[in-house]
Amino acid sequence: MTPTTIQLTGTLLFAIAVAHTFMTKYFERLAHQQPKHAGTWHLLGEVEVVFGFWAFVLLGFMSLTSGTAATTAYLEGLDFTEPAFVFVIMVVAASRPVLELCKMLAHALARYLPFEDSVAFYFICLSVIPLLGSFITEPAAMTVAALMLRDNFYSRGISHRLKYVTLGALFVNVSIGGTLTHFAAPPVLMVASRWNWDLWYMLGHFGWKAAIAALVNAGLATWLFRDELRALNVKAEGTRASVPAQLIALHVLFLSGIVFFSHHPVVFVGVFLLFLGVAEAYRHYHDRLILREGLLVGFFLAGLVTLGTQQQWWLQDVLAGMDSTALYFGATTLTAITDNAALTYLGSLVQGTDDAFRYSLVAGAVTGGGLTVIANAPNPAAFAILRGSFDDEAINPLGLLVTALPPTLVAIIAFQIL
Repeated sequence: MTPTTIQLTGTLLFAIAVAHTFMTKYFERLAHQQPKHAGTWHLLGEVEVVFGFWAFVLLGFMSLTSGTAATTAYLEGLDFTEPAFVFVIMVVAASRPVLELCKMLAHALARYLPFEDSVAFYFICLSVIPLLGSFITEPAAMTVAALMLRDNFYSRGISHRLKYVTLGALFVNVSIGGTLTHFAAPPVLMVASRWNWDLWYMLGHFGWKAAIAALVNAGLATWLFRDELRALNVKAEGTRASVPAQLIALHVLFLSGIVFFSHHPVVFVGVFLLFLGVAEAYRHYHDRLILREGLLVGFFLAGLVTLGTQQQWWLQDVLAGMDSTALYFGATTLTAITDNAALTYLGSLVQGTDDAFRYSLVAGAVTGGGLTVIANAPNPAAFAILRGSFDDEAINPLGLLVTALPPTLVAIIAFQIL
């Protein structure tokens, strides 16, 4: 397939955007060193802005070369449902009623583990909460887990090493933890109906392997930092919430409705607006809604959709030319530089594939979903929530990559050997 000028430009800008994500910490430092231009450096240092920024560069180029009508038609032909859904689910999942319910359940489970409260609660946050992504969606699970980790661990001055190891394990576990069902993980959603994968297929081929890998990853991180976690003295809380049970139940209904209608933005945005009205009416039972963080994450994903669509000309051919083993490791690697849902979608367009090809494509896509911020749609949500706990309020992408490699290796063993 011979690429067009716009496709070549889109690929070049996509490569620049990927490189830019590894340089955000450098721009944040420039903001402190050159206060005269601090605004510009802060803008370029925002991870959530990177792909949206370069997407606007592409749109500007398209307007100059093809005209505004063609550019508008291109944008209107894209599907921005996922960015809108991630924004909405992130804000609702981070509301105090939902968080209090999750905390009560997590502490209740932690009390049954034969460890100190701090150690047990940390393990639950890294294992059970990510696996909930198979039911409440990965973005919601990521948001809940990140907020619980921030409030109970990151805010207590934990070591630099523990911060990165926790982040790497969280990203990998959320990515693989959504494969117990066929309706919650974006890379699975892209292919489930096309390939007739149902709940039992996912549990039998992916789910039990993902659950084992997630428990192992959480267990290893917990064991490595058990002494530091003990010293934090996080106490198991009681089962009584400061939010009325009726309001918690209403928020669960909001969350359920948004998840159920996740492919219908007209409906889930309407449910979200009703949620905003309730949150305003009962503001004394709510903390600040994370609207800014959610919008930035949505902007990031919208930019990824805009630039990522231009990669089909080379990505589909690369996937079609691999056998099942090469495809698994190729998908794991390619996921680090492109959204895993986009990867599985493009792979589903390849004609004449067998079961081994399909398994390898999806398993590889979710395995590599924790390696970078762009690898999995929920990752930017945790970035937005946790970045304030890191030096210069910036997370080093190389640090994430290095600490995500061990849990990724555990996932590889689970999907390739078990």
